[in-house]
Amino acid sequence: MRTKSNGARGHPFNGNSQRKNAAMMDSDDDSSVSSSSTVRSDRMSVSGTEDVHIDQDTLLDKALDALDEKRGSTREKALSLIIETFNSNLQHQFVEKKFATLLHQCLSSIKKGSKKASTKEIALASHAIGLLAVTVGCSDNAREIFEESVRPLDESLTSGSDASKISSLVECLAIITFIGGTDQEETEKSMDMMWRLINPKLGSNVVAVRPSPLLVTAVVSAWSFLLSSMGDLKLNSKNWQNSISYLSSLLDKEDRSVRIAAGEALALIFEIGVIEKSSAGPNSVSDITQEESKPQESYVHIHGLKGKVINQVKSLAVEAGGKGSAKKDLNSQRDLFRDISEFFEYGYSPEITMKIGGDSLQTSSWSQMIQLNFIKRFLGGGFIKHMQENEFLHEVFDFTPKKRNLDSNEHRMSVGEKRMFKSPNSALNKARTQLLNKQRLLSEGRNFGHYSVNMVDED
Repeated sequence: MRTKSNGARGHPFNGNSQRKNAAMMDSDDDSSVSSSSTVRSDRMSVSGTEDVHIDQDTLLDKALDALDEKRGSTREKALSLIIETFNSNLQHQFVEKKFATLLHQCLSSIKKGSKKASTKEIALASHAIGLLAVTVGCSDNAREIFEESVRPLDESLTSGSDASKISSLVECLAIITFIGGTDQEETEKSMDMMWRLINPKLGSNVVAVRPSPLLVTAVVSAWSFLLSSMGDLKLNSKNWQNSISYLSSLLDKEDRSVRIAAGEALALIFEIGVIEKSSAGPNSVSDITQEESKPQESYVHIHGLKGKVINQVKSLAVEAGGKGSAKKDLNSQRDLFRDISEFFEYGYSPEITMKIGGDSLQTSSWSQMIQLNFIKRFLGGGFIKHMQENEFLHEVFDFTPKKRNLDSNEHRMSVGEKRMFKSPNSALNKARTQLLNKQRLLSEGRNFGHYSVNMVDED
């Protein structure tokens, strides 16, 4: 499990070179963020005679150029391609050359007023920044991503209300803080930014807006993800009381995803020892002095909240299915809350074994499980590829995959990977086709000019 460590400060931001070359992005208005496994660079035949090497660096260069275009749909398609490519392979070479430009362009889509960015574009740009952070791992670049992105993300979080956009921004904030934040204070600030979205401190002139279940689930999951990385906690008993009380209230909500996220967060809070650290507990009533009375009250209050949570957890572990309740979701909830109940009663954390290729990844604590589930959701179809090859994730999960003895010039593709590569709806495949068509037209134009000159000379 990863906890916070000190890191070096990133290099100064390099700025953006303005380019206008995105023809390949303009021909199709249908775009989507695709989850992919491994997509290889390939040699594709043009007119049956000429081999043109269309590699991922070329496609990424074109996509990066397209982020300067005025058309929002063009920028969205470019971001979709970047996300798909970063999911399919670790783009270390591209990042080494174009890291600053890619970061700046994505932030430009997020910053308020810099472009007329759609909700979809902001969500895509946020995800791309998160993938960039996962790719660079713990490095000066990760630190730079964090320092450059926190303020624009915070401003965008407070300026909109669309749940899907805010969820993407929150996920991005969680990832860049987890990787690029170097101390506890920075992590706590990011957690506070998230928390106020669903449980704001209301003043006399502030009207509470009820957050959607989607937003609550996203925030609680991201908040828990960052809490799982904390080492020594600067405990404020009153804050913990408020957090536990609020999460307890979420266990009574109708939305199952909200209840599950809240349950995991509560298990994590008690796993890291909030009750024990907030007070060592009394030896006897007569030992309590006037100065010690407030900490003692906090201890009693938090202990009482834990008792309430335990009763809620036991009820959810045996909940009967309601109208329209999906059996799979209900079983997932029951299994989770049985695990939480056992943890509260016996102190046993769930042990999970996950197959990554031919290797086994194991977790044995709530912290590890929450980190694994969050990273898996964020990476989607790129999870297996990154877990096999991303050294940062190897360190986070103490995971060492076996070395594959494959020929360096051979890439063995699974049936699913081949289907992904050949799919006409793949953003990579569309981009390759468009780029090849463009190059073929240029080639035909050159040939036509050559033949025309010859004909004139013969006359």
